[in-house]
Amino acid sequence: MAELLCTTGLYKHFGGVVATDHVDLSIERGEIHALIGPNGAGKTTLVHQLAGAVAPDGGSVSFDGRDVTHVAFHERVRLGIARSYQITSIFRKHSVLHNLALAVLARKGSSLRFWRSLARESQVFQEADHTAVEIGLGGKQDQIAGRLAYGDQRRLEVGLALATRPQLVLLDEPMAGMDPDASHGIVELIAGLKGRLSVLLVEHDMDVVFRLADRISVLVSGRIVATGTPEQIRANLEVRRAYLGDEAAA
Repeated sequence: MAELLCTTGLYKHFGGVVATDHVDLSIERGEIHALIGPNGAGKTTLVHQLAGAVAPDGGSVSFDGRDVTHVAFHERVRLGIARSYQITSIFRKHSVLHNLALAVLARKGSSLRFWRSLARESQVFQEADHTAVEIGLGGKQDQIAGRLAYGDQRRLEVGLALATRPQLVLLDEPMAGMDPDASHGIVELIAGLKGRLSVLLVEHDMDVVFRLADRISVLVSGRIVATGTPEQIRANLEVRRAYLGDEAAA
């Protein structure tokens, strides 16, 4: 597979705390690439830098052959980078369909003042409706987002990213706070993305990580200590001691 995104020497500090420490990361086209590491390792800060929400203090980010290190968040969306958040970030007072329509508009670069103007954009709503079905919310398009069950809100969160039709989607703990039954649906949704687009998945559930990922990178104290296939990561003694735990290293 060809490389879609790469970072070289990516560095970020907040005062005396180094959040990402010269990170070299490569994500290939069509792969699910998991990013794991203990709490405080710098995973979310790294995702922020890839998305363009936080500027690095050093190093570079390249996407689809273009240097995007200093490209703004909204411009990266138009280039094909989308993300979800640990804390559900949806338009809670609006319907599922309107939420997804706004994401479609973000991709198209439209700017509309009034919902009645938006209502005239039939193609936008067709795409939004298609995404609702894709993420398992078919039949719930008219429901108010804030009244959805938590699992469906998380589906919608992922849907907002997918509605921008990205080449790369950054999923920051998409199953956070979900019970096993609800998280199963998100796992199936992510599995269905393999080969269609690239995914960077930040997740603490190792069963999910080893099931979904083509490759895994391990971040510890801001540094990538290993990258490899699930089998290679399972066998890596440094990773097993630093992150997977004593039981795995025994």
